[in-house]
Amino acid sequence: MRTQTVTAPILEVQDLNVSFVQYSGGLRQRSLEVISRLSVSIYPGEILAVVGASGSGKSLLAHAVLGLLPGNAVTSGSIVFAGQKLTPEQQASLRGREIALIPQSVNYLDPLMRVGKQVRTAVNGGQAADIQREVFARYNLPPDTKRLFPFQLSGGMARRVLVSTALVSGARLVIADEPTPGLDEAAVEETLGYFRELAEEGRGVMLITHDIETALKIADRIAVFYAGTTVETALVTDFTGEGEALRHPYTKALWRALPQNGFEPIPGFQPPPHALPSGCLFHPRCPMAAPECDTDRPEERNVRGGTVRCIHAT
Repeated sequence: MRTQTVTAPILEVQDLNVSFVQYSGGLRQRSLEVISRLSVSIYPGEILAVVGASGSGKSLLAHAVLGLLPGNAVTSGSIVFAGQKLTPEQQASLRGREIALIPQSVNYLDPLMRVGKQVRTAVNGGQAADIQREVFARYNLPPDTKRLFPFQLSGGMARRVLVSTALVSGARLVIADEPTPGLDEAAVEETLGYFRELAEEGRGVMLITHDIETALKIADRIAVFYAGTTVETALVTDFTGEGEALRHPYTKALWRALPQNGFEPIPGFQPPPHALPSGCLFHPRCPMAAPECDTDRPEERNVRGGTVRCIHAT
């Protein structure tokens, strides 16, 4: 695991809010807030795992960073990359070059283009053919792979091509969106190893996953999302024992829900964006809930080397 020595993050998201303008009955509009006051940071050489249930805002964060939100999205807050606050124009110029996405689905590969050409197209500087050949060798893809179309690849080969595309781009930030579902254990280990290599080269890696066990295998820090916001960011080493080093009740509940930690289910369910509770978003399910939890949403605080949104955290 990486020891954090760099003071400036490669990516810093502060108080990000994302809403979608929708029509509800005729010409009436409503604004549906799906992300609220979400904050994360990623440092060069670090893997930050973003963990949360479906609908917690993980992939929306990635799309917001990349500038890929739909036209009816309204955003506020700040996204700072390499010390510079991003504008839509800057996001477009950085996308695929300084910031690369490794998507969950291998269907993102162009089905009508040979994979060698797809990787060469992503090369940012240098002899594209030589770089493509070297990266295929690095990821144990036979030389003839470059002539194949995506449908001719196995699932593992296609995923290695996607990683190759991110690598040759020279991107300083790599976002991997749910890269391991459906893979067997050996393939998961192989894929996670690629991300560790990217981090060891000094790149920042955001690993988006719903699987906390996968995150614990590879991440340096873990950001836990709930109902569109960050409830805790913790070192991976805090996930140990009975979870006493963790700060937020939801994070502790996730930890204790793992089979090896008691397999304790979390009562209730994550609220949808149109039915968010007042106050703390987790308080209807929280065993520590007090009357004040039902009034104001807690601010993010630094507690014991991590961040947390909970008035009870000490």
